[in-house]
Amino acid sequence: MRIETDFPREVFEEETWMTLPDGCRLALRIWRPKDSDQYPVPAIMEYLPYRKRDLTAERDVGMHAYWAGHGYAGVRVDMRGSGESDGVLLDEYLQQELDDGVEVLRWLEQQPWCTGDCAMIGISWGGFNGLQIAALQPPQLKCIITICSTDDRFADDVHHMGGCLLADNLSWASTMFDQNACPPDPALVGERWREMWMERLSGSGLWLKTWLSHQRRDDYWKHGSVCEDFSAIKCPVYAISGWADGYVNAVFRLLDGLEVPRKGLVGPWAHKYPHLGEPAPAIGFLQDSLRWFDHWLKGRETGIMDEPMLRVWMQDSVAPSTRYEYRPGRWVGEETWPSPKIETQGYLLTPGHGLVGDDEAEAPDATMEIRSPLFVGLYAGKWCSYNAPPDLPHDQREEDGGALIFQTGRLGEAVEICGQPEVELELESDQKVAMVAVRLIDIAPDYKATRISYGLLNLTHRDSNEEPEELVPGKRYRVRVPMKHIAQHFPAGHAIRLSISTCYWPVAWPSPKPATLTIHTLGSRFYLPIRPSRPEEDTALRPFEEPEAAPPLEKTLIEPTREEWTVIRDLANNKSTLQVVNDVGRYRIDSIDLEIAARTTERYFYSDEDYDSIGGWTEWERHFRRGDWHVRTVTRTLMTSNETAFRLQATLDAYEGDSRVYSQSWDEEIPRDLV
Repeated sequence: MRIETDFPREVFEEETWMTLPDGCRLALRIWRPKDSDQYPVPAIMEYLPYRKRDLTAERDVGMHAYWAGHGYAGVRVDMRGSGESDGVLLDEYLQQELDDGVEVLRWLEQQPWCTGDCAMIGISWGGFNGLQIAALQPPQLKCIITICSTDDRFADDVHHMGGCLLADNLSWASTMFDQNACPPDPALVGERWREMWMERLSGSGLWLKTWLSHQRRDDYWKHGSVCEDFSAIKCPVYAISGWADGYVNAVFRLLDGLEVPRKGLVGPWAHKYPHLGEPAPAIGFLQDSLRWFDHWLKGRETGIMDEPMLRVWMQDSVAPSTRYEYRPGRWVGEETWPSPKIETQGYLLTPGHGLVGDDEAEAPDATMEIRSPLFVGLYAGKWCSYNAPPDLPHDQREEDGGALIFQTGRLGEAVEICGQPEVELELESDQKVAMVAVRLIDIAPDYKATRISYGLLNLTHRDSNEEPEELVPGKRYRVRVPMKHIAQHFPAGHAIRLSISTCYWPVAWPSPKPATLTIHTLGSRFYLPIRPSRPEEDTALRPFEEPEAAPPLEKTLIEPTREEWTVIRDLANNKSTLQVVNDVGRYRIDSIDLEIAARTTERYFYSDEDYDSIGGWTEWERHFRRGDWHVRTVTRTLMTSNETAFRLQATLDAYEGDSRVYSQSWDEEIPRDLV
């Protein structure tokens, strides 16, 4: 990372507030050129609930000060109920949040240092509300960059995948349980801090209960899903993600569905901004973002819209690892998406567990049964990787011991794919509710198995996510299971494997009871999006620059970080546990003399093949300290299930000094709805 200090314009930074029409004050941190009162600039807004004052401060300063130095106002806004803003945060993407965002844009337009032209940028939550606010068509919003976000809150978000309930639903709910319990900083809000804190502690609620009450694609999930009407978005969109991220599919749907000028970018990264991208290589994203903003906010010809609509990192084959420092590969481009240059290759599933090109032979029919043990998924990593702690999939050979596998012979020549692999299965189930997990795996000459992509399907959602239907045991169905989009190079001498299982825990919550699936090979196919080699086009792409950023936040490390990702197999008691620890240590932000510490522990467990023993437990502990002021919060959530219901038990405790000043507990039961 190159640190830029010699900016074209000198940067001024301020903390300020704006008042919404209902009297609620939002806190803003703004970086802008010192001469912007005389020479106004466009504004780039990032709108989040993650505390600009401290928890995102290090990331924010590197980006927003950079844009300010290049002639923009970088505006970081704490949403209602977060950071130093008034109010209580009740859920994600509520209409109140979007309406407030529109008011912020209107306020920015009225500032004497702003030209009135605005953009929005954000990763994850900020990427979501950028799309959602764009669909409201505020006149000030001229373009957006949306990173690691989605157009469809049910199909591709942290809550569900293929109609299956993701364990990240619990993990993410626990993250927000912690965030919503954090107090505002007394150094900014004064004596009101305690009153504001108590309002948040008592008012935010248990979001996980709300989310679990919507187990199908109803109006709750349709709200904020811009795929409901792509035409509502009128401003240009730059959509970005990474192959290790959970939201990569949305980039391709946005390119296909939007009608406005648009671009897509997918690197090898986890859930990260591209200039901070892990696994490497990171890119000069801030320079690239300036080319986008300069074009749409300042009318400059930067050439960015003359380049291919889509650029992706074509990954080379690597050995399996739970954390990659670097993913080898190369950048490739497609002028449009869907690309007419991508060819679909079908493969037959043979009775001998082979994958054979469907233009090569007609395989005889056979039936094969699979009922997977619950350990299939223990080495799968997270649905959405952060590359910290190590959370990518490990060697898949143990997983495949509980799966039905089909494999090509050793490839005589290299194969490259770019797009969405898909599996078509003709199957029967012996249960009314069942799921299927499919995985695309690269088999190296030494037999190490690297997962390339995967997909899940709750079979009751086979025809509709809105109106799922029970399976009729013994009845044959034909279903399609899409995988995550991917670009991958399979070298000669490697083999391609398809793995099929009936569970994938703890990525997804298992079915109410163990199910046996019968696969009919004659009616089943595996489809890969083949990208023929085009070296002349690929080598002609404009190279990305090396990453740059503004000078970093000054902070002092007091206690080191610690990360763990551990599978515990208790053979004496036949219990298996995945334990994840992410301890950020203890550090001080020097400029505001604020000391912060946080530790997260997650456990996902089951006993033998007892489906009633499945559960997940999370704990967050967080500290804020300045001088004699010391605040600590502890949140815990336990989620379990039986055949008919999910049970949630949660506690929230808040301490000021050594005294507990707030405590609340929950014990809730939510019926299962064909999940």
